[in-house]
Amino acid sequence: MTALSTPLGLREQLIASHDTPLSGGPTVLDAPTWPWSSDRAEPKRLLDAVIVSDIHLGADNCEAKPLANLLEAILAGDIATRSLIINGDVFDSIDFRRLRKTHWKILSLIRHLSDKIEVVWIAGNHDGSADIISHLLGVDVVNEYLLVSGGRKMLILHGHQFDDFIDDHPVLTWLADGIYWALQQIDRTHYVARLAKRRSKIFVHAVEKIERGALALAKQRGCQAVICGHTHHSAARESGPVHYYNSGCWTERPSAYLTVCNGVVELILDRDAKEEAAVAEPAVATAQAG
Repeated sequence: MTALSTPLGLREQLIASHDTPLSGGPTVLDAPTWPWSSDRAEPKRLLDAVIVSDIHLGADNCEAKPLANLLEAILAGDIATRSLIINGDVFDSIDFRRLRKTHWKILSLIRHLSDKIEVVWIAGNHDGSADIISHLLGVDVVNEYLLVSGGRKMLILHGHQFDDFIDDHPVLTWLADGIYWALQQIDRTHYVARLAKRRSKIFVHAVEKIERGALALAKQRGCQAVICGHTHHSAARESGPVHYYNSGCWTERPSAYLTVCNGVVELILDRDAKEEAAVAEPAVATAQAG
């Protein structure tokens, strides 16, 4: 893979961006108010992990502000977790000139979090060789990660290893990405784009193939669960001997992530984006969870 070209003054840009404030079956929960809201009497839970994937910094449709809110909540201790696991595709491409101010903010928050908790970066197909920036951010970059929580072994990997369509059909992949982006621009709730994606036979086939491959590998490794990204389609399926989860993405609304606590995996939808999308699609939470 092509090595990342690190721009001059990267560390200074990360520090400067951190100092600039930003505005504002399985259970599917709202975020970020549950369950750490200050108006609740219950004590905070200490999570084993928060898992995000497919951030795609540099992309026009990157939902950087809500992700920054999540990372700031972790940094402030409002969301207590032992680790943050980034399951691939931090970048949309290795061209740092595409990064906006809010995108640098994300990198800065990751760097600061790495000083407080364990941060694991699992390489995705868009990340390239992440060795240089991983040293600057203070994070480990691995191809896969084994998380043990509540006695359950959970295999975490991006999932592109099981997707041969993007390698066999690069032009069709590029065209589909362009159409999907255009639909997101036309409808800011992203309902039309999500609907088109779910009705695409090619997309559905790819999602199913990745899930089958991930489940087979997890079973071979003796794991009770497997967690992927890559498909941008959040999922939590707990039937069968091995449970399958997907942490969704931060390039569409509602964005999603996973929490792991004492062996229990929960799919969280970004609350503000979820409410906005619900105007056009009342059943969006159910659709995303399935």
